[in-house]
Amino acid sequence: MKLATDWTDYTILSTANGEKLERIGGYTFLRPDPQVIWNTDRTIDEKVDAKYTRTENKSGNWLMSARIPKSFVISRKGVKFHIEPMNFKHICLFPEQAVNWDIMTDLIKTCGRKVKILNLFAYTGGASVECALAGASVTHVDASKSMIEIAKINAKLNNIDNIRFIQDDCIKFVEREIRRGNKYDAIIMDPPSFGRGPKGETWKIENDIFDFVKLCSKVLSEHKLFVLINSYTTGLQPTVMSNILNLTIAGGQTESYELALPTCEAGIVLPCGCSAIKIFKE
Repeated sequence: MKLATDWTDYTILSTANGEKLERIGGYTFLRPDPQVIWNTDRTIDEKVDAKYTRTENKSGNWLMSARIPKSFVISRKGVKFHIEPMNFKHICLFPEQAVNWDIMTDLIKTCGRKVKILNLFAYTGGASVECALAGASVTHVDASKSMIEIAKINAKLNNIDNIRFIQDDCIKFVEREIRRGNKYDAIIMDPPSFGRGPKGETWKIENDIFDFVKLCSKVLSEHKLFVLINSYTTGLQPTVMSNILNLTIAGGQTESYELALPTCEAGIVLPCGCSAIKIFKE
């Protein structure tokens, strides 16, 4: 397990009864978390700034206090991030990914050469921004126009101009890059559990992830640096992803781990998905 311990603008105050209470910037957020299956005697102050509630059809909405803006900015180690509550419970940031950002940026900074990165299912661009600030040239691919727009906001907040943003289906994009002969030194991917393409194509991670990683191996350069897979799919263990990397991409050293965030409660950390990375040393 690896903990993201160096946030100052983000803190989990408490966890219980299926929810987590967070302080994000100067505001408090209460939202469901599927990992919080324990119950305590803790009572929540209902005067939180933002609370996400589920409806009968499993969708949901935010109840916002008057003092909280529609969006705001927080930072970590000088890097700025756009925060905006979304209808599907997210806030445009996954703070636990700071673990992976630090691993990747250290590899980029110490490899002694220019690095070309492909970030797939790239969401709002936390990894893209961090890698670009470390000196890499990043191609950021996501099928969602709204997520691409927020990623562009994050790039602008940090005065970044070395990210290429592409709205596209990730599988189709990789297939075209193979035909074009384009290569990348590193690949990042954070595939969803389930997805549907514009023409009815379906993605189910347990059925499709192996073939997709195998496909992506064809766009790796001779001087590859790393390949990182992240997943929030319940039941997909870290070792499964490291096995996939070892079976599809030769060489390198593979490590897999659970991601987690500390809380203000003694002895409690919150698990937040898992990752596997294969690192190549020249």
